[in-house]
Amino acid sequence: MIWLKKGLLIIAFMLAAGLTQAQNTDINSIIKEGIKLNSEKDYTGAMTKYNQALATDPENAQANYQMAYTLNAAGKGTEGIPYLNKVIKAGGDLTGPAYELMGSIYDASHQPQQAIEAYQKGIKLKPDYQPLYFNLGIAYFRAQKYADAEQAAIEAIKLDPKHANSQRLYGLVTFHQNKRVPALMGLCSFLLLDPEGSRADEAYTNLQSLLKGGDLKAGKADAETLLLNKTLSAAVAPGGQLETQLKNIFTAVGKLGEKPGMQSFFWNYYAAFFYKLSQSPNFSTAVKLISLSADKAGAANWLQNNTDQRKALDEWMASAERKF
Repeated sequence: MIWLKKGLLIIAFMLAAGLTQAQNTDINSIIKEGIKLNSEKDYTGAMTKYNQALATDPENAQANYQMAYTLNAAGKGTEGIPYLNKVIKAGGDLTGPAYELMGSIYDASHQPQQAIEAYQKGIKLKPDYQPLYFNLGIAYFRAQKYADAEQAAIEAIKLDPKHANSQRLYGLVTFHQNKRVPALMGLCSFLLLDPEGSRADEAYTNLQSLLKGGDLKAGKADAETLLLNKTLSAAVAPGGQLETQLKNIFTAVGKLGEKPGMQSFFWNYYAAFFYKLSQSPNFSTAVKLISLSADKAGAANWLQNNTDQRKALDEWMASAERKF
């Protein structure tokens, strides 16, 4: 009888486990249907599916996250906050994306401080989740906290150096602090990764403004910024060709970086890299890529007809060591 009771308990446990597995499979299928409807912009249909999943499992992290995501897409972002709180409470892989979405919702609803706090809380829990740093930088930028935005951009770049918009963000926030050389190099890094489109057009326009002496902020600057701004001005020849101007700037700044004490993120990551690039046989190709926005037809034709040079540049950039 004891053996029989144990056997029945095992069978009951196996049946319960099988039922739970089947239930989870059904919920996952419902959520997938909701995601498909969301992609088709049928937000009402998608939310119906998520509600169906949540009726079975109210704490399901994926269902709660997708509900918040769809509410935001439907223009009802703030209604998604309670769902995101459930995702965060559950922990797991969706914690980072939940804080990212929460911050974006607050940002879109003109609550910058709440957005900043959401990103900061997310970073404490998920310090390796790069989008939190990038979005934190955007929130700081919109709040005109440019120094804080610069630090956030740096952390985003450290986690994903190939994320073009983090490079762009660094260029913009240093531009707004009148750090002309860091801004120039950040924008060049962005254009090397993403040389086409409206953002590339804007980046190239800002680059030209920097070369002509433009800045977005007057006022006091630290000694390093004054030195770099002076170096840039001295290296730029009026009316000179872009390749010559950039080569002069990168060379002059690179030599400054060889002096003792130049060990910050800017000097290690940007100045050293562009100095090496300016001395390499791939520099002309890099300038073609940087200036693609200004001469779309000419530069594009050149790149198309010189695929070997483009490949050589890509290989050089992939192998070039960029320290943080």
